[in-house]
Amino acid sequence: MDFTIIVMIIGILLIAISFFFKDSSKKVEAELEDLSLTVYQEMSALKRRLKVVEEELLIEPSKVTLPVKKQAKPIIHDIIKNQVLELHKQGYSLNEISARSSLNIDDIKYVIGGGK
Repeated sequence: MDFTIIVMIIGILLIAISFFFKDSSKKVEAELEDLSLTVYQEMSALKRRLKVVEEELLIEPSKVTLPVKKQAKPIIHDIIKNQVLELHKQGYSLNEISARSSLNIDDIKYVIGGGK
């Protein structure tokens, strides 16, 4: 019986003492609220800056012209070039060379013509 009374007294004392200690969750909540407010302000500032940049970059569509790309010749590995040239020397047709070398006929003509 003495043991249960002692445990009850200790429990009551601990509960009373806990009221006097600061609540750390309130501090964390305040820091989180400050952080979320800061993030919101930074996002708003970034959106405003982005809007300014977008307005600066607006150009009339009639003034925009796309550059014309020159059609570049494909890069063909030297081994495949040698294979194509050997097949051509052996008398194979362009279609046969195309089937054996996995190149299209225009690329084969380019290789046989010496890259001209």
